[in-house]
Amino acid sequence: MSAEPVPSVGTPMADRPPLYQPKVSRLWWLRRRSYLLFVLRELSSLFVGWFVGFLLLLIRAVGQDEAAYQRFLDWAANPLVVLVNLVALAFVVLHAVTWFNLAPKAMVVKVRGQRVPPQMIAMSQFGGWAFVSLAVFVLLVGLL
Repeated sequence: MSAEPVPSVGTPMADRPPLYQPKVSRLWWLRRRSYLLFVLRELSSLFVGWFVGFLLLLIRAVGQDEAAYQRFLDWAANPLVVLVNLVALAFVVLHAVTWFNLAPKAMVVKVRGQRVPPQMIAMSQFGGWAFVSLAVFVLLVGLL
């Protein structure tokens, strides 16, 4: 029985037998819900960046004259920009929800030696988000 010799550490790559590399579909992330959420969450960072850029453009327009601010408002009212902002809002909400659900796995909080239940950590973040959202809504609508 003659076996093929195992290449040594110093053997050039061209002389080594090829490794088995299975074909992976480009849509591998559609097979499981957890993979899909992972890819969508990573994609959401682009839309977070869009919101930052949009806000910076708004700040620049406000810092200039009234004509620049009006040009920004006209551009922002474009149906394509509104659509991009709505899609971005959905992705940013997904980003926030997945982040808040991840937080209890990433940190362990103890009070008086007892571990705080993960649901309490997540729910406190969702509660804070709801409170801040309500406060911003009240300020914008002028209910106070």
